[in-house]
Amino acid sequence: MPKVIRIERHGGPEVLQWVDVPIGAPGPGEARVRQTAVGLNFVDIYQRSGLYPGTLPLILGGEGAGIVESVGPGVTDVRSGDRVVYTGANGAYAEERLVPVDRLVKLPDGIDDRTAAASFLKGTTVQYLLHRTFKVAPGHTILLHAAAGGVGLIAGQWAKALGATVIGAVGSDEKREIAMKNGCDHVINYRSEDWVARVRELTAGAGVDVVYDSVGKDTFPGSLDCLKPLGMFVSFGNSSGLVPPLEMRTLQQKGSLFATRPTSVHYLARRVDLVAAANALFAVLTDGTVKVEIGQTFALKDAAEAHRALESRRTVGATILLP
Repeated sequence: MPKVIRIERHGGPEVLQWVDVPIGAPGPGEARVRQTAVGLNFVDIYQRSGLYPGTLPLILGGEGAGIVESVGPGVTDVRSGDRVVYTGANGAYAEERLVPVDRLVKLPDGIDDRTAAASFLKGTTVQYLLHRTFKVAPGHTILLHAAAGGVGLIAGQWAKALGATVIGAVGSDEKREIAMKNGCDHVINYRSEDWVARVRELTAGAGVDVVYDSVGKDTFPGSLDCLKPLGMFVSFGNSSGLVPPLEMRTLQQKGSLFATRPTSVHYLARRVDLVAAANALFAVLTDGTVKVEIGQTFALKDAAEAHRALESRRTVGATILLP
């Protein structure tokens, strides 16, 4: 019987349990996938803690790669033996699982399973952040928080390739060096520098066109103070806690700013958008525009330790769990 990481109550990493769960045969519109690698993301911590509550008991994780073992009645898009990757289907912390076929994307031969699991949710997120939420183009200057994290390393490289000037913000000098090697033109250590003042200095007082902020509470409202008039604040995560309520007049007072809170739940809801984002990601991975660093690997059964490492910001780049 396959094993999974499951929670029966919300809480700290100690609530993660390594248990046997029957899987069963795939039904219509489903495939049974034997997983070879599972992506670790901050949203997993939000679900474990109850910040994003779910129905209990709950198998965590929304991203993985593996091999199709069997398919349900009427399924023709994938078949047994196909290498696939997915996002947007909760229950990834498992040796084997059922996945809705409309969330599965076949992997190109040039992308291995570990890279796919490390980059699919993060990379498709970066795709819509840079191409749809705010269309980054030559001449733009962006501020990227957590620039040495899994999303940050992909976003820095991809934004640089689009012609942007990339200012990264990180929490240590070690991470500064990593961010500099992955697309950032300038990197600020926000633990030792006045990062708002430094952004203003780097932009000759003008501010940036867009701030991509996955940190949340600790970087708000400083992120707004880094924007030029008509700039956009993109809040796509809250690793330090939730952004406090925002009065609309604050946006007017700080320069008629725009603010948005995008999520893949909406941006990748339609299969056409998921496939388009996947193809764009596969293209930049294949041609070397974006290189994915797997900074850490953990056995799936050790998911609790992986959560502790991610929460304490001891990780660099992407982290994957190996069933």
